Amino acid sequence: MKFEPGFKIKSLAQLFEMLPEEERIIVDVLRQIILENLPSYCSEKISYNVPFFRGKRGICIVWPSSIPRGGIKEGVLLGFWYGNRLEDKDNYLDHGTNKQIFYKIYKTAEEIDEQSILNLLKEAVELDKSFK
Repeated sequence: MKFEPGFKIKSLAQLFEMLPEEERIIVDVLRQIILENLPSYCSEKISYNVPFFRGKRGICIVWPSSIPRGGIKEGVLLGFWYGNRLEDKDNYLDHGTNKQIFYKIYKTAEEIDEQSILNLLKEAVELDKSFK
């Protein structure tokens, strides 16, 4: 589906309706991993037309390539808002040109490494707890 300039997605249901099947599956799997492992003080909202997870500050974002302004041509990006401050011992995240948001792009759901995401999510939550 082609997005008109200024179009605003208002719900997850609306987002899922607009995504191609493979992106929808990847987004759903990533969301479930994140939601099941974030502490109760954290929340999800639609921001920039994509799922955005925050605690005291931004924690991570799930950006399908079908949604404009994500900077990716295919797949789904899982970006950590303060990725530049994460240790990322496994060197799992790509650093790209953004100095703050580090990310991983998935082209299929089979590429998702849940344990690596859980390690990074735990680290990101600990960082988030340190913010005033």
